[in-house]
Amino acid sequence: MPTILAAPPEGSGLKAVRGARGIPLIGHTVQTMRDPFGTARKRYERFGPVTWGWLLGLRTVTVQGPEAAEAVLVNRDKAFANGPAWKYFIGPFFHRGIMLLDFDEHLHHRRIMQQAFTGPRLRAYLETMGPGITRGIEAWRPGADFKVYDHMKQLTLDLAADVFMGVELDRAEADRVNGAFIDAVRAGTAYVRFPVPGLRWHKGLRARKVLEAFFHRHLPAKRRDGGDDLFAALCQAETDDGHRFTDDDVVNHMIFALMAAHDTSTITMTTMAYHLARHPEWQERVRAESVALGKAVPTFEDLGALVSLDLVMREALRLVPPVPALPRRVVKDTSILGFHIPKGTTVVVPLLTNHRMPEVWADPERFDPGRFADDRREDKVHKYAWEPFGGGAHKCIGLHFAGLQIKSVLHQVLLRYRWSVPEGYEWRLDTTSLPSPRDGLPVLLESIDADRDTP
Repeated sequence: MPTILAAPPEGSGLKAVRGARGIPLIGHTVQTMRDPFGTARKRYERFGPVTWGWLLGLRTVTVQGPEAAEAVLVNRDKAFANGPAWKYFIGPFFHRGIMLLDFDEHLHHRRIMQQAFTGPRLRAYLETMGPGITRGIEAWRPGADFKVYDHMKQLTLDLAADVFMGVELDRAEADRVNGAFIDAVRAGTAYVRFPVPGLRWHKGLRARKVLEAFFHRHLPAKRRDGGDDLFAALCQAETDDGHRFTDDDVVNHMIFALMAAHDTSTITMTTMAYHLARHPEWQERVRAESVALGKAVPTFEDLGALVSLDLVMREALRLVPPVPALPRRVVKDTSILGFHIPKGTTVVVPLLTNHRMPEVWADPERFDPGRFADDRREDKVHKYAWEPFGGGAHKCIGLHFAGLQIKSVLHQVLLRYRWSVPEGYEWRLDTTSLPSPRDGLPVLLESIDADRDTP
């Protein structure tokens, strides 16, 4: 039965947001997690671009389409806050990460953090990554049932140890840190949101303690010795007027940044690998560009020549944005597209489903990297049609690093291996947390004759 969220103020000219309550408190949580695309489409066709329901125990307004996304993400009247919204989902596990801060405090922290993502810093990170990528993919064992997601996840963690943390980890400690990040991320979408031993929420709280202890243990050496890694950069970062991060600030930002880089890059590279396996013509096209580059390990400037790989990355980010939804908490009465949104409401911009709206994208379910080519640029239909990195003041600060890492890894993989999936294979995404393949994406991985196919 359709109901309204709240009656708009008399004489405001605003419309009431319509929706369906669903099961008390649970609402449509189960349907949304199991079938986000079908559920979103039905809501849009029934109620339009702004609709309400219950999600994970919250009264939530979902906004679909680029116009609604722009209204929320640009946040011109400062009615939408990140911190209170994200805190509900991941606050206990990623306390005071950059994405959980708002307004002046967020701007203050972002100005300091930007010192860790300057051009010289990005070049240094890339130089550090090259040998680590080579070591990581040389250890892969070709054959059937090669799980792409698992191997990419291990590789990104190892790279994070080099580039972000700058510390030597033995396999046991690396696995412990990796496990802690997995538990912290998965806890955000727990159905039971209090610490019952053995369940997601409890595991997430325990994981946070592991990560805090790890970074606090290594922080004094980073303060003292510096380095070319992100950890050292955050310890040394300073604004022109002398502001620096406290020890707790550094630890909070490291835990959040490592999660963001670790999981999001893994998801994007796995999505690229999946579609390149299903579309061998594109795999050969991007491989030809990598071979033509003439370098096994690309430099910062070289990556601009990998035009087709960039198109594939953009299409992968459209089809499976690693952060599938962006929540905000309404801190004062406001409106979206003429609909009244009362204070206290949680608003969600669903990137995962917005990126597949047929009103915006031609044949949106089809893998078509050419839609981002200069002669088409479907994403230019609206500046918020494609927003895998968010937008406005909270646009991902590490987006350029992410592009460098993803293209550097895929370049080396393309030179060394071919991979394929059986005809008719289609992966099933697990969307109960960050999107990932339920089966790990098993492929047939084959080595390429280095003398014949690589420089």
